[in-house]
Parts: sequence; C-alpha cells; structure tokens
Amino acid sequence: MVMRAYPEAYLNDVVENQGKLFDYVAQSYPDMDTEDFIKNYMAGKTRKSIDEAQAYVNTMSARELWEYFQETEHYSLKPGRALDGFMPDWIGEFYAYYQWYYNIPSREVLQRIPLDFLEKAYFGLHDLELDLAVQKVGKAG
Repeated sequence: MVMRAYPEAYLNDVVENQGKLFDYVAQSYPDMDTEDFIKNYMAGKTRKSIDEAQAYVNTMSARELWEYFQETEHYSLKPGRALDGFMPDWIGEFYAYYQWYYNIPSREVLQRIPLDFLEKAYFGLHDLELDLAVQKVGKAG
C-alpha cells in the first residue's frame, strides 16, 4: 500500500479547488504576476495546511482559499504578467495531484518541477489524464 499525502476522499476537491484558485487569480488580476502568486502559495502555510489534511482548509472554495491565503500569509500580488487560457487551472491541478501522489511537502514540488518547466511542458501534457501527466513528469522529476 502506497502512502499518499492525505486521504483520497479530499483529493478531487483539493485538485479542483487549487486549479480554480490559480485560474481565479490569473483571470481576476490580468496585470499581476500569476507565477509569483503560485510560488508563494505552494511554499506557504495555507498550502502546508492542505498537505496536513486540515479539514478547515481542505474544504474551502477557490475564493475562500484566496482570501484565507492573503490573510494568513500577508500576501499581495505583484505587478506582472498573468498566465492565460487554461494553463493556470491545469498547473494548479497538476501541482495538487503531484503533491498528493508523491506525498512530498508542497514547498518541494516547485523544486522538483519548476514552474517554467511546467509552462513549457503544458502543451504536451495537458491533454493527458492528470494522473498520467503526473506519472510521466514524476519519472523525470
């Protein structure tokens, strides 16, 4: 039996909500740096709470997560370029699933799979089922 990061019962919600969160930030703030947000979020206390299966955070909607993250981390967006199209949603889902699948701290996910690599790989990977994409990249990571 392989140990995953937290109970599978949370997985679909966490994956979907993180995708929606990254998409929400990119769509709502087109003149802000989505990449900076993603890097801070993945390394922050909010995401660590999800890694630890804290039900209060694991069950938040994308908008609730955004507000909680800003409050908890005292984070504010930096001017820059937003990721567009379906990419932010997919990256959010990918990172959430990858973290769960390999059971590593979220802050280490970005070290294993840097954001710029994932942006380049997006076009070749986003059509695959999420678990296949994660396994394919995981071998390289």
